[in-house]
Amino acid sequence: MNGAVQNVAHLPITAEVAQPPKRPARHLFRLWRPVKGTTSALLGCLGFVAFLIVWQLGHYQTPIESQRFLPSPLQVISALYVLLTQKGYLGDVAVSLGRIFISFFAACAVSIPLALLMGCFAPVRAFLNPLISAARYLPAASFIPLLLVWFGPTDTQKLALLFLGVIFFLVALILDNVESVQKELIEAALTMGAKRRQIVGGVVFRAASPAIMDSMRNMIAVGWSYLVIAEIVAAQDGIGAVMMRAGRFLKVDIIMAGILTIGILGVLTDILFRLASYYLFPWNRKRTG
Repeated sequence: MNGAVQNVAHLPITAEVAQPPKRPARHLFRLWRPVKGTTSALLGCLGFVAFLIVWQLGHYQTPIESQRFLPSPLQVISALYVLLTQKGYLGDVAVSLGRIFISFFAACAVSIPLALLMGCFAPVRAFLNPLISAARYLPAASFIPLLLVWFGPTDTQKLALLFLGVIFFLVALILDNVESVQKELIEAALTMGAKRRQIVGGVVFRAASPAIMDSMRNMIAVGWSYLVIAEIVAAQDGIGAVMMRAGRFLKVDIIMAGILTIGILGVLTDILFRLASYYLFPWNRKRTG
């Protein structure tokens, strides 16, 4: 037996045994593989460039007599430059920004306390949830005739339309955020003798705050999508009013410049909310990063 062990010990080690296990090959499209920040930024730039190339090709493929209905990216940027430097477009942008943020934060001021009460107290949820769930299926544009009767073609009518466009969805999203709070946190607070007000405000709201900020960031995008609808009815200023005036004279480059403006402002708004979430909730950075 000892001789057999010694013979085995003197056997040469083959190359297959000596080689370390092979690492899985790196593949960009591997399932669930995270993308690094640099790669993500590069892919985003490539996607934007590809979009511009397709746009430019579409312009060239359009017959010359119809190219004014599909202007090139350079023509749209030129129209945007003229609007900013010669047409007082910054004032219209400021008016639209004011309408968006005033209506949206008014909706947040209503929806956050309401969703907290619905998430923490089952009778409140049972009382309000059917109404809010049904209201989510009503298109905001359907309220325009009613709002015109109530408020006339005023800024109040436009703010009310933008408010109605996000309020019901925002309540539903924040309610989901509140209900996702770990029950262990509430039980621990109850064990330590916390009162209901302390649990709702100091435990549930603080625990759900990062998710609530994400819901707000997502819903303000919906507010931007309703901006043109709100500003097409008897509006004298704002991005939507500029686009509607351009439409009467078939100025497609100005219309597309307005669309580009809304897209840029939407991206900047999203970045603003991300930065606010990053600095307000530092304990949540690892989970979201």
